[in-house]
This record gives sequence, C-alpha cells and structure tokens, in this order.
Amino acid sequence: MANVPPVVFRSSGSSSVPQQRRLPTAPFQPPGSSNPGIPFLSFDVNSAAASTSFSAMPHFPSSASFDDEPPLLEELGINTKQIYQKTISILNPFRINHHLHEDADLSGPFLFLMAFGLFQLLAGKLHFGIILGWVTMASVFLYVVFNMLAGKNGNLDMFKCLSLIGYCMLPIVMLSALSLFVPQGGTAILTVTGVFVVWATRVCTGLVVELANCGEEHRGLITYACFLIYVLFSMLVVF
Repeated sequence: MANVPPVVFRSSGSSSVPQQRRLPTAPFQPPGSSNPGIPFLSFDVNSAAASTSFSAMPHFPSSASFDDEPPLLEELGINTKQIYQKTISILNPFRINHHLHEDADLSGPFLFLMAFGLFQLLAGKLHFGIILGWVTMASVFLYVVFNMLAGKNGNLDMFKCLSLIGYCMLPIVMLSALSLFVPQGGTAILTVTGVFVVWATRVCTGLVVELANCGEEHRGLITYACFLIYVLFSMLVVF
C-alpha cells in the first residue's frame, strides 16, 4: 500500500512554511505520571508502600499468662474438693460436719441426681425428669414447712434447701445401685430400703437443725418432713 503524503494547509499569511496534521494523543493520560510503565497510574507505589508502617504488631499473650489463669472448674464455681468433703461427711450419719454445708452449691446434688437417674435407667426405668421435678418440689416443701414453723426467725433459704436435699440423696443413690443386685419385691429389698431411708433422714435432719435458727425446737417435725421426702424417692427404687 502506498504511503499517503501529509496534508498541507496553506495559510493566508506571509509564512509559507508547510504545516502538518498532529496525531491525537492518548485520551485520559494524566500529565507527569510517576511510573512511566503504567500510563494511568497517578501515584507512586514505592512511596505508598514506604509510608505504610507495620511497626505496631498485634500483641498476643504469652504462655506464661495462661499459666496464671485459674482452672476452668474454679471459674465455673465448681469446687471439687468441697464436693468431696461434703460427700464424705454424708457417709457418716453419726458424726455430721455441718460447717461444710454452710456454703451451699448445686454441683454435688446435680451429680448425685444424675447418678440416681443412671442407676434407674440401668434397672429399666426412665426417671430423669421425675427425679429433677420431685427434688424441686421437695425443696419447696421443706422450705415452706420450716419457715412456717420458725416464723420471722427462719433463715433457711430455697437454695440451701435444694443443696441439703440433694447431698442427702447419696444414701438413696447407693440404694438404687444396690437394688440392681437384690431381687425385687422381697423382704430383703424392703429392709435395705428402710435402712437407707433412715440414714438419709437422719443426715438431712441434722444438717437442717444445725444450719437453721430455731431448728432444735422443731426437730420432730423436720424429721417427719425429711422422712416423707426420702420415702417418696425410695418408692422409685422399690416399685
């Protein structure tokens, strides 16, 4: 293809120098680009990267700070040593250390109730909901009875009632475990049940009398209320 000669425009003035048509420049090209390799880049990447400071790195705790953290059970309010000491105190019905039960908790009672429900499940009885419901109603019953007897001097709250009844469920839990190896419906299981019910009643009565004001004056009625509570739970084992 032949080359096209440039178009020459003659001016009307005195100058006779031929003028050539200028080629159009690239559109949207910013003047004075700092990076000639990229025509549309109007800032310097190197200067922007240098201006960014990475000196403030995030601070992560060292392993030494994790060693100072308390155990998880302690953060949840579960004192395993205290639960063990309270359990040992329940095992001796003739020498009860009521000072251990001044600080009420629900961790030990919940453990005993779950063990009771598990032994009942091994016997073919699904009683988890019944056990939790009856313990709640028994705590309300003991709370109402004692505070009606003590009047304004009663200092036994609902939380402590639930803790005491739950810890004193230990003999009933042992009865439930023993019933797996004793024939049902015989004289042997009824005799063993009576022993464990008296055991639980004596321990619960002693703790309520020692921890509550005016408890000694109403020992007989408190014993009767505790006896009804643990007879009710023993019926789940026998029948």
